[in-house]
This record gives sequence, C-alpha cells and structure tokens, in this order.
Amino acid sequence: MSESLVQRRARLLGPNVPTFYDAPLHIVRGEGVWLWDADGRRYLDCYNNVPHVGHCHPKVVEAICAQAARLNTHTRYLHEGILDYAERLVARFSGSLETVIMVCTGSEANDIALRMGQAVTGKTGIVATDNTYHGNTATVSQLSSKKPPIGGYAPNVRRVPSPDSLRPLGGSAEGQAQVFAGHVSEAIADLEASGQGFASLILCPFFANEGFPDLSRGFLDPTVEVVRRAGGILIADEVQPGFGRLGSHWWGYQRIGIEPDVITLGKPMGNGHPVAAVVAKPEVTGAFREAFGYFNTFGGNPVSCAAAMAVLDVLEEEDLVSNAADVGSYALQRLRALQHPMIGEVRGAGLFLGVEFVGEGLAPAPESTARVVEAMKARGILLNRLGRHYNCLKIRPPMPFSRENADMLVDALAEVLAEMPK
Repeated sequence: MSESLVQRRARLLGPNVPTFYDAPLHIVRGEGVWLWDADGRRYLDCYNNVPHVGHCHPKVVEAICAQAARLNTHTRYLHEGILDYAERLVARFSGSLETVIMVCTGSEANDIALRMGQAVTGKTGIVATDNTYHGNTATVSQLSSKKPPIGGYAPNVRRVPSPDSLRPLGGSAEGQAQVFAGHVSEAIADLEASGQGFASLILCPFFANEGFPDLSRGFLDPTVEVVRRAGGILIADEVQPGFGRLGSHWWGYQRIGIEPDVITLGKPMGNGHPVAAVVAKPEVTGAFREAFGYFNTFGGNPVSCAAAMAVLDVLEEEDLVSNAADVGSYALQRLRALQHPMIGEVRGAGLFLGVEFVGEGLAPAPESTARVVEAMKARGILLNRLGRHYNCLKIRPPMPFSRENADMLVDALAEVLAEMPK
C-alpha cells in the first residue's frame, strides 16, 4: 500500500514532493500527541507543531464544524468573529502591537511583513540569516539557502551568518552578539550603497531553522540598535516559537528581549486549519494599507477565526503554556543526562528541544543524526532533524505532551544511542 501511494503521489503531484523517513508513513488518524498508520501502529508525535493543542482536539473540531454550518464568507462583509479574535490576540502582545491582518499561511504573513517594511521606509532591501526559512512565496523564498532561486538571489536581499552554539560567530560565545550585529550592519551598508536601501530585518527570534542556538536574553540588543539607527523595521517570525511553545513566554521575541515592529504567525494558530496573521504597530499597518491595495479572500473568514479562537481557549483552559514549561524542563534535564561521545550539545526551551550530534573536532554528523531519526521511528517515536548541517534532532511535539511522553521519548533515545558506534 505505501509503495503504491508513493508511486501515485509521483504521478499525480509530480516528482520530489517531500516525505519524511526512508519508508514514508501512511498516517490515517491522530489524537492528542498520537498518530496511527494504516496498519494500526501507534506513534508518539514528537515533531508536529501544527496540531498545537493536540491532533483533532474536540473543542477545535466542534468550533470549525459549528461555524461552517452557520456561515463562511470573506471579510468584505462585516462579521464579529475576526474582531473578537483580533482583540483577544493583540492582548497577548506587549508594546503597541495592536493591529491584525489575517491570512491563510505563514508564507503570506511574511510576504506582507516585508511589504510593510517597503511601505514604511520607501526602500526595498531585506536582511535575513543565511540558514533561515520563512515560506514559499516568490519574495520570501528568496531568503532560503536550501534551493537558490533560478537566476540567483534578488539584488535587494542580503543574508548574514546565523548565530551558533558550538561554533560561535567570531570564535567566542561572549562576542557573538556583537559579531552578528556587525554582519547585519555590513549588510545594511551594502544595501544602501547599492541603491536598494534598507527596509527590514526578518528573523525567527528563536532561530529555529538555524538549530535554535543557546542564546541569552539580550543577545539581539546590539542588532536591534543597528536596525533602529538605519531606520528599518524589525520583523519577528513567530510561526515556530509562538503561542507559548517556549514555556517561559507566549512569544519568542519576549524571551530574547526585543520589541519588533511586526510579528508573523502561522501553523499552530488554527491547530491545522489554514489560518495565519500579521500583527503590527498601527503606523506600520497604516503605511501598508496606504501603499498596497491588499485583500485576501480567505484570510479572516469566520471558520478560520472560530478555529483560532478555540485554540486560544484550549491553551488557556488546559494551561498548556505552563505545561510546556514544566514538561520541557523535565525533558531537557533527562536529555542532558544521556551519555554518548557524539552528543555535542542538548539545548532548547519549553517544548522545543534538540540534540546536536558531532564527530571529531565538533564536525557536524548529519548521517548519524539521520540514523537516529530512523531508529526512533522504528521504535514508534516521530521526530526529525534541522540546522545548517541537519545534525540536530528536532523535538517539537504538540503542547499536551506529558512527562510520561517525555520518558518514552528519552528512554527510546537512550536505547538508540546504546546501539550507535562510539
């Protein structure tokens, strides 16, 4: 069955459509932190942040069904759902992040955020890190280093080296913040000299795709100063760290201690329903609305708003942010007790954790990391890997993940490590 599905995908969807694992899984059901394949085997989902409050949470399912049975249309008609949700969402932000544009995907949100930078500054230059991912539109795909665009990178894009835990920029952890800010400053100067000008710095405040290096609060302060001095705007992509995943704070930007001009949200917002948003300062949204005639047919529709509102309900009613802090701290402690010479570092926050595997001289070990991922899958534990060299395990489960689930994860990983060469 699985092989025929793979062949059918290639015929109908085209080649190179990504799947996880050497033998792709045929998943047919989900509940909470669990997934089941077509053969009835159960897997512990330690990877998926899309079902943020758990696969098929009954409250979210009920909200979607009830609203779909009543009304679903676009925002050129008035409806209270988008306003009720926007009020509740912005109450979770600090500073003057008070306006919301709702869309369907994080890619769309980041595309709008970059256009906001253009509207505010009248310039087009974008700075991003060199191992980032912000989506799939023609503009934001320019920021990814995985597949260089045909014809080369756009002349208004500059990518700077991302921070690193084991191999810090400049050679020392103490000096890394200033070195990173220096790279941003050089990129801005280059954009200004080229005539593009500097509009925006976009980054994930947890540097998730970069391997979420262990960075202290205040790390980005020198960089923020550089951006402000240059007159650009600061965009924080919260698609991965947002909605309480980091445990200590609702948003990654709060944890690292910055105040962005624009926040982008996506995947976890609707627990799998396609809903995303841009949250921005009023003057930024005002400039965007003046400069661009923007409308999104499905963004902010009543069903999407109902799904997103239900996610907020569950996060609060089940105290899932506190759960992320408690279970994440417990899991991190257990992971750090594991012993293997290839473990370079265990790091993370809340329910976003990782183990970086290295060889001699801290050389990245992506092949070994891939073998760990496959061996964990064979034991019924789903996770994956990321980072510049794909040598860091990515552990990012749904928010109801429990201490018992964490024990299953770490016990299985201990078994896998015991079988690995030393």
